[in-house]
Amino acid sequence: FEPMVGLEAADAMVLFRSATKAVANELGMHASFMCRPSLPNFFSCGWHLHESLRDRTSGENAFTSSSESERLSAVGRSFVAGVLDHALAMTVFTTPTINGYKRFKPYSFAPDRVTWANENRGTMVRVQGDPLERGAHVENRLGEPAANPYLYLAANLAAGLDGVQRSLEPPAIVEADPYAAEGAALPTSLWEAVDRLEADAFFAEKFGEGFVRFIVTMKRNEISRFLSEVTDWEMREYFEFF
Repeated sequence: FEPMVGLEAADAMVLFRSATKAVANELGMHASFMCRPSLPNFFSCGWHLHESLRDRTSGENAFTSSSESERLSAVGRSFVAGVLDHALAMTVFTTPTINGYKRFKPYSFAPDRVTWANENRGTMVRVQGDPLERGAHVENRLGEPAANPYLYLAANLAAGLDGVQRSLEPPAIVEADPYAAEGAALPTSLWEAVDRLEADAFFAEKFGEGFVRFIVTMKRNEISRFLSEVTDWEMREYFEFF
Protein backbone atom coordinates (compact mmCIF):
# COMPACT_ATOMS: atom_id res chain seq x y z
CA PHE A 1 0.00 0.00 0.00
CA GLU A 2 1.01 3.59 -0.59
CA PRO A 3 0.95 5.96 2.40
CA MET A 4 -2.65 6.70 3.42
CA VAL A 5 -4.40 9.29 5.53
CA GLY A 6 -6.03 8.53 8.87
CA LEU A 7 -8.67 5.82 8.90
CA GLU A 8 -7.77 4.68 5.39
CA ALA A 9 -4.64 3.00 6.75
CA ALA A 10 -6.60 1.12 9.44
CA ASP A 11 -9.22 0.03 6.89
CA ALA A 12 -6.46 -1.21 4.59
CA MET A 13 -4.90 -3.29 7.34
CA VAL A 14 -8.22 -4.99 8.13
CA LEU A 15 -8.74 -5.68 4.41
CA PHE A 16 -5.18 -7.00 4.03
CA ARG A 17 -5.42 -9.41 6.95
CA SER A 18 -8.88 -10.65 5.98
CA ALA A 19 -8.03 -11.08 2.30
CA THR A 20 -4.73 -12.82 3.06
CA LYS A 21 -6.42 -15.36 5.31
CA ALA A 22 -9.25 -15.91 2.81
CA VAL A 23 -6.89 -16.46 -0.16
CA ALA A 24 -4.67 -18.79 1.88
CA ASN A 25 -7.73 -20.79 2.92
CA GLU A 26 -8.80 -21.14 -0.71
CA LEU A 27 -5.34 -22.56 -1.47
CA GLY A 28 -5.58 -25.07 1.35
CA MET A 29 -3.23 -23.16 3.65
CA HIS A 30 -3.50 -21.07 6.79
CA ALA A 31 -2.22 -17.51 7.14
CA SER A 32 -1.67 -16.33 10.70
CA PHE A 33 -0.90 -12.90 12.11
CA MET A 34 0.05 -14.35 15.49
CA CYS A 35 3.18 -12.61 16.75
CA ARG A 36 5.23 -15.66 17.78
CA PRO A 37 3.86 -19.06 16.75
CA SER A 38 5.54 -22.12 18.23
CA LEU A 39 7.16 -23.20 14.96
CA PRO A 40 10.75 -24.34 14.25
CA ASN A 41 13.20 -21.55 13.39
CA PHE A 42 10.49 -18.91 13.66
CA PHE A 43 11.12 -15.40 14.95
CA SER A 44 8.65 -12.91 16.36
CA CYS A 45 6.83 -10.61 13.95
CA GLY A 46 6.16 -6.94 14.62
CA TRP A 47 3.88 -4.39 13.03
CA HIS A 48 5.71 -1.09 12.64
CA LEU A 49 3.69 2.07 12.17
CA HIS A 50 5.33 4.59 9.80
CA GLU A 51 3.88 8.07 10.03
CA SER A 52 4.21 11.78 9.41
CA LEU A 53 1.89 14.77 9.75
CA ARG A 54 0.66 16.91 6.90
CA ASP A 55 0.35 20.67 7.34
CA ARG A 56 -3.32 21.56 6.74
CA THR A 57 -2.44 24.88 5.10
CA SER A 58 0.53 24.07 2.89
CA GLY A 59 0.08 20.34 2.49
CA GLU A 60 3.77 19.85 3.30
CA ASN A 61 5.23 17.29 5.68
CA ALA A 62 5.25 18.89 9.14
CA PHE A 63 8.04 16.53 10.25
CA THR A 64 10.56 17.86 7.71
CA SER A 65 13.29 19.78 9.46
CA SER A 66 14.44 23.25 8.43
CA SER A 67 17.96 22.69 9.77
CA GLU A 68 20.82 20.63 8.41
CA SER A 69 21.66 19.59 11.98
CA GLU A 70 18.24 18.02 12.71
CA ARG A 71 16.44 15.11 11.08
CA LEU A 72 13.02 16.19 12.39
CA SER A 73 11.25 19.49 12.82
CA ALA A 74 10.32 20.78 16.28
CA VAL A 75 6.80 19.41 15.66
CA GLY A 76 8.26 16.02 14.78
CA ARG A 77 10.40 15.92 17.90
CA SER A 78 7.43 16.87 20.08
CA PHE A 79 5.35 14.15 18.43
CA VAL A 80 8.05 11.59 19.24
CA ALA A 81 8.21 12.91 22.80
CA GLY A 82 4.48 12.33 23.25
CA VAL A 83 4.66 8.78 21.91
CA LEU A 84 7.54 8.00 24.27
CA ASP A 85 5.81 9.68 27.21
CA HIS A 86 2.68 7.50 26.88
CA ALA A 87 4.37 4.32 25.64
CA LEU A 88 3.92 2.13 28.71
CA ALA A 89 0.15 2.60 28.93
CA MET A 90 -0.13 2.41 25.14
CA THR A 91 1.16 -1.16 24.91
CA VAL A 92 -2.26 -2.73 25.53
CA PHE A 93 -3.38 -1.12 22.25
CA THR A 94 -0.20 -1.88 20.29
CA THR A 95 0.40 -5.36 21.72
CA PRO A 96 -2.97 -6.74 22.86
CA THR A 97 -2.15 -10.47 23.12
CA ILE A 98 -0.30 -12.52 25.72
CA ASN A 99 1.84 -13.95 22.94
CA GLY A 100 2.95 -10.53 21.70
CA TYR A 101 5.05 -9.77 24.78
CA LYS A 102 7.45 -12.58 23.89
CA ARG A 103 8.74 -10.21 21.22
CA PHE A 104 10.20 -7.55 23.54
CA LYS A 105 13.65 -9.12 23.93
CA PRO A 106 17.15 -7.59 23.93
CA TYR A 107 19.05 -7.83 20.64
CA SER A 108 16.00 -9.03 18.76
CA PHE A 109 15.38 -6.09 16.39
CA ALA A 110 12.39 -5.36 18.62
CA PRO A 111 12.41 -2.75 21.40
CA ASP A 112 12.71 -3.67 25.05
CA ARG A 113 12.65 -0.13 26.48
CA VAL A 114 11.35 3.37 25.73
CA THR A 115 13.99 4.91 23.45
CA TRP A 116 14.35 6.60 20.07
CA ALA A 117 17.14 6.93 17.53
CA ASN A 118 18.01 7.74 13.95
CA GLU A 119 17.88 4.67 11.69
CA ASN A 120 18.27 2.17 14.53
CA ARG A 121 16.10 -0.96 14.47
CA GLY A 122 16.56 -1.70 18.17
CA THR A 123 14.77 1.37 19.51
CA MET A 124 11.06 1.86 20.12
CA VAL A 125 10.84 4.88 17.79
CA ARG A 126 13.04 5.07 14.72
CA VAL A 127 13.52 8.27 12.74
CA GLN A 128 13.84 7.76 8.98
CA GLY A 129 15.04 10.51 6.70
CA ASP A 130 17.89 12.98 6.47
CA PRO A 131 17.81 16.66 7.50
CA LEU A 132 15.61 18.74 5.18
CA GLU A 133 14.17 15.58 3.59
CA ARG A 134 10.55 15.97 2.47
CA GLY A 135 9.79 12.31 3.17
CA ALA A 136 11.12 12.32 6.73
CA HIS A 137 8.96 10.24 9.06
CA VAL A 138 9.00 8.26 12.27
CA GLU A 139 8.42 4.56 12.87
CA ASN A 140 6.68 3.30 16.00
CA ARG A 141 8.01 -0.25 16.48
CA LEU A 142 5.79 -1.26 19.41
CA GLY A 143 3.02 -3.03 17.55
CA GLU A 144 2.33 -6.69 16.88
CA PRO A 145 0.48 -7.94 13.75
CA ALA A 146 -2.60 -8.97 15.77
CA ALA A 147 -3.27 -5.44 17.02
CA ASN A 148 -6.59 -3.74 16.33
CA PRO A 149 -5.45 -1.11 13.79
CA TYR A 150 -8.02 1.47 14.89
CA LEU A 151 -6.91 1.31 18.52
CA TYR A 152 -3.22 1.13 17.59
CA LEU A 153 -3.44 4.23 15.39
CA ALA A 154 -5.73 6.11 17.77
CA ALA A 155 -3.49 5.53 20.80
CA ASN A 156 -0.38 6.45 18.87
CA LEU A 157 -1.91 9.63 17.45
CA ALA A 158 -3.37 10.70 20.78
CA ALA A 159 0.04 10.31 22.41
CA GLY A 160 1.97 12.05 19.64
CA LEU A 161 -0.44 14.99 19.36
CA ASP A 162 -0.37 15.42 23.13
CA GLY A 163 3.38 15.89 22.80
CA VAL A 164 2.83 18.50 20.06
CA GLN A 165 0.19 20.38 22.05
CA ARG A 166 2.46 20.50 25.11
CA SER A 167 5.60 21.24 23.04
CA LEU A 168 7.41 18.37 24.71
CA GLU A 169 11.07 17.66 24.05
CA PRO A 170 12.08 14.01 23.81
CA PRO A 171 14.89 12.53 25.93
CA ALA A 172 18.38 12.22 24.52
CA ILE A 173 18.51 10.27 21.28
CA VAL A 174 20.26 6.89 21.39
CA GLU A 175 23.63 7.02 19.66
CA ALA A 176 24.99 3.58 20.58
CA ASP A 177 23.60 0.23 21.76
CA PRO A 178 19.82 0.68 22.23
CA TYR A 179 19.65 -2.35 24.50
CA ALA A 180 22.06 -0.75 26.94
CA ALA A 181 20.56 2.74 26.77
CA GLU A 182 18.65 4.55 29.50
CA GLY A 183 14.91 4.20 29.16
CA ALA A 184 11.94 2.75 31.01
CA ALA A 185 11.55 -1.00 30.42
CA LEU A 186 8.55 -1.96 28.31
CA PRO A 187 5.97 -4.24 29.92
CA THR A 188 7.04 -7.88 29.69
CA SER A 189 3.53 -9.32 29.99
CA LEU A 190 -0.03 -8.41 29.10
CA TRP A 191 -0.97 -8.23 32.79
CA GLU A 192 1.76 -5.66 33.44
CA ALA A 193 0.55 -3.64 30.45
CA VAL A 194 -3.06 -3.78 31.65
CA ASP A 195 -1.97 -2.49 35.06
CA ARG A 196 -0.22 0.41 33.32
CA LEU A 197 -3.31 1.28 31.30
CA GLU A 198 -5.65 1.02 34.29
CA ALA A 199 -3.49 3.44 36.29
CA ASP A 200 -3.14 5.91 33.40
CA ALA A 201 -5.30 9.04 33.35
CA PHE A 202 -4.39 10.11 29.81
CA PHE A 203 -6.11 7.36 27.82
CA ALA A 204 -9.09 7.39 30.21
CA GLU A 205 -9.53 11.04 29.25
CA LYS A 206 -8.94 10.58 25.51
CA PHE A 207 -10.87 7.33 24.99
CA GLY A 208 -13.35 7.63 27.86
CA GLU A 209 -13.21 5.98 31.27
CA GLY A 210 -15.94 3.49 30.32
CA PHE A 211 -14.07 2.30 27.25
CA VAL A 212 -10.77 1.85 29.10
CA ARG A 213 -12.62 0.02 31.88
CA PHE A 214 -14.13 -2.29 29.25
CA ILE A 215 -10.73 -3.02 27.66
CA VAL A 216 -9.16 -3.69 31.06
CA THR A 217 -12.02 -6.05 32.03
CA MET A 218 -11.81 -7.98 28.75
CA LYS A 219 -8.03 -8.32 28.96
CA ARG A 220 -8.11 -9.45 32.59
CA ASN A 221 -10.58 -12.14 31.53
CA GLU A 222 -8.20 -13.22 28.75
CA ILE A 223 -5.31 -13.33 31.24
CA SER A 224 -7.37 -15.38 33.70
CA ARG A 225 -8.23 -17.92 31.00
CA PHE A 226 -4.55 -18.20 30.07
CA LEU A 227 -3.37 -18.67 33.64
CA SER A 228 -5.96 -21.38 34.25
CA GLU A 229 -4.54 -23.55 31.43
CA VAL A 230 -1.79 -26.14 31.95
CA THR A 231 0.91 -25.49 29.35
CA ASP A 232 3.40 -27.77 27.61
CA TRP A 233 6.18 -25.94 29.46
CA GLU A 234 4.69 -26.84 32.83
CA MET A 235 4.45 -30.48 31.83
CA ARG A 236 8.09 -30.55 30.71
CA GLU A 237 9.29 -28.65 33.78
CA TYR A 238 7.35 -30.37 36.56
CA PHE A 239 5.66 -33.62 35.52
CA GLU A 240 8.63 -35.97 35.74
CA PHE A 241 10.84 -33.97 38.11
CA PHE A 242 8.34 -33.98 40.96
